[in-house]
Amino acid sequence: MRIALAQINPTVGDFAGNFAKISSFYAQATEAGVELVLFPELATCGYWPADLLEKESFVERAEETLAKITALTAGAGKPAVLCGSPMRAERPGGKHVRNVAVVMDEGKIRFVQTKMLLPFYDVFDEQRYFEPATEQGLTMIKGQPVAITICEDAWNDKMFWPRQMYPVDPIEELMRQWAVLPQSMGGQRLILNISASPYWHDKCDVRYKMIGALAKRHRATVAMVNQVGANDSLIYDGASFVMNPEGELLAKSRAFVEDLVIVDTATASRLPVDEATEEAETARTWDALVVGTRDYLRKCGFRKALVGLSGGIDSALVAAIAVEALGPENVMGLGMPSGFSSEGSVTDARKLAENLGIDFDLAAVGKIFEQFTETLEPFFAGTPFGLAEENLQPRIRGSLLMALSNKTGALVLTTGNKSEMATGYCTLYGDMVGALAVIADCYKTEVYKLSRYANREREVIPVATLTKPPSAELRPGQLDTDSLPPYDVLDPILRAYIEEYAPAEEIARAQGVELELVRKVIRLVEINEYKRQQAAPVLKVSKKSFGMGRRFPIAAVRQ
Repeated sequence: MRIALAQINPTVGDFAGNFAKISSFYAQATEAGVELVLFPELATCGYWPADLLEKESFVERAEETLAKITALTAGAGKPAVLCGSPMRAERPGGKHVRNVAVVMDEGKIRFVQTKMLLPFYDVFDEQRYFEPATEQGLTMIKGQPVAITICEDAWNDKMFWPRQMYPVDPIEELMRQWAVLPQSMGGQRLILNISASPYWHDKCDVRYKMIGALAKRHRATVAMVNQVGANDSLIYDGASFVMNPEGELLAKSRAFVEDLVIVDTATASRLPVDEATEEAETARTWDALVVGTRDYLRKCGFRKALVGLSGGIDSALVAAIAVEALGPENVMGLGMPSGFSSEGSVTDARKLAENLGIDFDLAAVGKIFEQFTETLEPFFAGTPFGLAEENLQPRIRGSLLMALSNKTGALVLTTGNKSEMATGYCTLYGDMVGALAVIADCYKTEVYKLSRYANREREVIPVATLTKPPSAELRPGQLDTDSLPPYDVLDPILRAYIEEYAPAEEIARAQGVELELVRKVIRLVEINEYKRQQAAPVLKVSKKSFGMGRRFPIAAVRQ
């Protein structure tokens, strides 16, 4: 079958805009002479709509959009469409909405398959909203039998995963049905999967291996179309592809951009699979953060971003990402030195701004800090300079950034990384203020890798910023290592605890570090949960992000 994978970037709730994209891609596919066009999961409304699904009017508009898509297929020689959407449930009990894949052809809805496996881990909570399918069935498209699945329905292969998440495997059931088809109909097995599968590190490689194993096991051609773009914290890489029955790649789309891929499943030749290297994954993470930043601002109706530039590597990386996402004309940098800031902080920030071509201004906070401390003197009398005075400085800076944001309409991007967020090395209502936490799912060691990637073609982030010891500069001579272990020691501990839930003893043994140090790091993570839950939305790039996928109580006895 000659099919098209229409990898689109929908906006949640923008039914008119999403239909316009679907219509445009359908027209291009029609011109290319395909028989079937695949669109992603929930393409009519965008993924993830969350509690919008509780509104009847939202589901009605999705169904109205389906009707408009169905009308596109009317007429001789038009390709069929397979598109994801919410749809009202048929049963009187249970949830009132389904997550469906709809086949439309010749101006009619020909088949509806409801999603069976509803994920309920990490960022997913589909069981909250959707009524699951009770059965799976093959259908015919243009005279050929096909098996249709929706995202998670293809992720429960007992031969691939060491532990199945669900008691049933929709693919197995569909293949059993295929096995009893008349010989004249049961030739080339074709499995179609429409997805909204968010990006995280190594996700593309996992998909290739999983779908490749599934294709080989069932001797089937598998086509997967994935959403692209970002909605809130979730970033979708697209990276749609087709695998042949040998588990070899037949076609693939570009990642992190809208794309239309045409493939004839009967005649397509094998393609090489990109090697999964650390350098390649750093490039994907960069692209993900750029797309996440661009779409967050664009879909929220903003054009400009504001970044507090300290001369440090975190703010430099955020500014570099923002410039690639929005253009230098739409990024503003503000330096806010205090009496504890080194001269290099200002010169490095200014050099960064020049390299990026962005507007840069200074707003010294020394006098404001003095006024604060004078006002607080009666309350602080007899106490040494400490955390309260240190945190006053980022809170002053946060107030200045938010005032400029209110005045200019530019959204503030926070600059804290995952290592800082995890250990509480950040200030509530200070450096945590802002609309989007761009790198809060990137450990400090990843920040350095991404910064070197930013400099891949020319010096964007000044060499001095990359080489100087990291410091918050909130007291004389301060270094991050005064409070934290070196990041090459800290980050593996955090990764093991946050992403693998490994116990302290296992981490200490595996990494060859002192148990007491591991316990100290874990304690920092636990006591700072209240801070993390007040952070701006975090762009997810890891398997276990520091955003909506992490759900821990604040008031709890830790074990």
